[in-house]
Formats: sequence, structure tokens, C-alpha cells
Amino acid sequence: MLQTPRGGAGNGTAAADRRLMSIGTVLNQLRDEFPEVTISKIRFLEAEGLIEPQRTPSGYRKFSPEDVERLGHVLRMQRDHYLPLKVIREHLEALERGERPPLPPLGRQREEGDGHGRDEAEGPTAARVGRDELLAAAEIDEGQLHEWEAYGLVAPLPDGGYDAEAVTVASLVVELGRFGIEPRHLRAMKAAAEREAALVDAVVAPLRRHRNPQTRAHAEARTRELAGLTGRLHSALVQTALGVRLP
Repeated sequence: MLQTPRGGAGNGTAAADRRLMSIGTVLNQLRDEFPEVTISKIRFLEAEGLIEPQRTPSGYRKFSPEDVERLGHVLRMQRDHYLPLKVIREHLEALERGERPPLPPLGRQREEGDGHGRDEAEGPTAARVGRDELLAAAEIDEGQLHEWEAYGLVAPLPDGGYDAEAVTVASLVVELGRFGIEPRHLRAMKAAAEREAALVDAVVAPLRRHRNPQTRAHAEARTRELAGLTGRLHSALVQTALGVRLP
């Protein structure tokens, strides 16, 4: 059974300290399996209490191998089972108690109470956060969020919540703001992202419309793969245009 201990960041001995990793090292380890994971996403999962890395006296996060294993488990439950954070937290707590809680089928979440699958036309339920959670994770106020929504950088879901990726977007907008880049400057990036999304959607649309459920499920994996490739290409083109190479 997979063990997912909290705060597995060693016991202060020299041997344990050597096992600890920075958040950048953790990001590099996870990106082989999760190419879209970001530092902001890791910080958000910490803020939600799903991981508890050790902190140095200077406040830097230090992760143990057990922390990384737990992170991977959380990310798989989000990616493969579309579980909300509350359900993931309950699942991890059950594991810590030595239980073997079942997971919904891959790509599908069970209806609460009756155990039957959701209707195929309804699709899976992605992990999402509330408005207060988004404000807290990005450390912004209502005025900033309202401005970003006006520019289309962040958009609420029909139920008023936000998908988990909105936290990453919000955190990056905050970081760019420290360099004097305002939300209005990011409209071109938003438009470019929408064009890239339209291109990916055009490629996978025939798979999504297929009658075979396995083929439709493959469309989601293909979408993630293409999104990762277009993101890497975009980054490479920006670096080429600037004549720099990012670490």
C-alpha cells in the first residue's frame, strides 16, 4: 500500500538533511510525469494542507522523498480521477489510518451516494477551488481579481468556483506585476493562448466525437500532451526572440 506521510522532511540528522530537496528540484522531478506542474501549484497544495514540507530558518521549503511521493499521488488523483481537493485530503487521511479507500474509475467520478457513474455527456468533474481559496492562495484582494476577470485572465466556472489552474495563472500575474507588468499588458498573451488552444482543440476534436469511450478518453491524454508541447514551443520561441536561455 502506498504510504503518503505528511511532513516527511527528516529528523534533523545530517543524513536526513542530505535527502531534502528545494522546490525547484522537486519541480524537475515531477515534470517527467506531470509536465504542466508549476511552483505555484506546489505552493497551493501546501496551502491546502495536502503536503507539509520542512522550512529552513530563512523560510525556504525543503522536501523529503516522502513529500515528493505524496505530491505525485495527489497530482495523479487530480489528473486521472478528477477528484476535488477535499476528497483527495480525505483519501490521504484514510491511507494514514491504514485503510484502503477505493478510488473512482479512471477519468470518472462516482455520484455521491448511489455508486453509479456520471452520465457520459456530463463528463468528469475537474478539481476546483472557491473564490476565497483563490484569493488566499494568490495573496490578492477582490479588486485585483475583479480586474483580472475583466481582462479575461481568470474566469469563474458556472458555479462561481475556479479550476485549479486559475491559481497558477493568478500567482504568475502577481509575479509579473512585481516587474511592472500590468494585467492590461497581458491581453496579447491571453489572445495567443486562446489561438494555441483552438489549434489543439481542432486536432483532438475528431477523437472527442468518436463513439468509442476509450477513444474519447484518449482525446484527453492527447490534449494534455499537445498542451505541453505547445507550451514548450512558446517558451522556446520567446527565449529565441529575447536571445536568452532560461535555466
